[in-house]
Amino acid sequence: MFHPNGPTFFELAKQALSSTQQGYDLLAPKFDFTPFRTPDVIFDAVKSYLENEDWKNKSALDLCCGTGAAMQMCLDLGCSTVTGIDFSAGMLGVAKQNLKKQDAEQQIQLIEGEVLEPRFENEFDLVVSFGAFGHILPRDERKFVETIHRALKPGGKFVFVTTTMFPLWSPTYLFSRSFNAAMRIRNLLFRPKFIMYYLTFLWPDIESHFEAVGLKAVAQPLFPDLPRRKRLLYVEATK
Repeated sequence: MFHPNGPTFFELAKQALSSTQQGYDLLAPKFDFTPFRTPDVIFDAVKSYLENEDWKNKSALDLCCGTGAAMQMCLDLGCSTVTGIDFSAGMLGVAKQNLKKQDAEQQIQLIEGEVLEPRFENEFDLVVSFGAFGHILPRDERKFVETIHRALKPGGKFVFVTTTMFPLWSPTYLFSRSFNAAMRIRNLLFRPKFIMYYLTFLWPDIESHFEAVGLKAVAQPLFPDLPRRKRLLYVEATK
């Protein structure tokens, strides 16, 4: 549908009627040829903020790492250890193929598991997550942030991109709310559920989660020179 190498309509329909995990296992080989992958322009903008610091000999964690695009960004920044966690074995398999070490001393680790499980403690200088917040239900957002706080070293940062809510009359708002309504109906009618919703984890609504766990979050325009993209925000939450 989106690219000659991308999934067909029927493949997407099969994915949508699967569980979230199985759906991404099915989509994994063609995921990078869909609009669901975070665009490189986003990573380039985030990288421009992070390049102001020296990340050599630092460790990074990518939550819901997918096919490894954000992990590659962390490697490009110079992080010596980059860990990715995702519950889809298929996505992790593609990530393993995609990732290229930038330095012989850089280490890559891929973990199959749930991001809400508190498996790390004071281990990472940098935590990132992109394109995955729609899989975190509102009731789990505080737990998600608590897990990040626990994984960070003192002084470590959680970096991500979000937006503010769009006006009710905007095409983005109408499309997102229509999609979310369709997903809720789908999940009422079919099992297992497929968890994916748009316009979630928005600023400033989520700021209270960070304050509650002891992370100081600061939001800035992701593209300060592009007024039309003013709603896109780069957020740093520091422990």
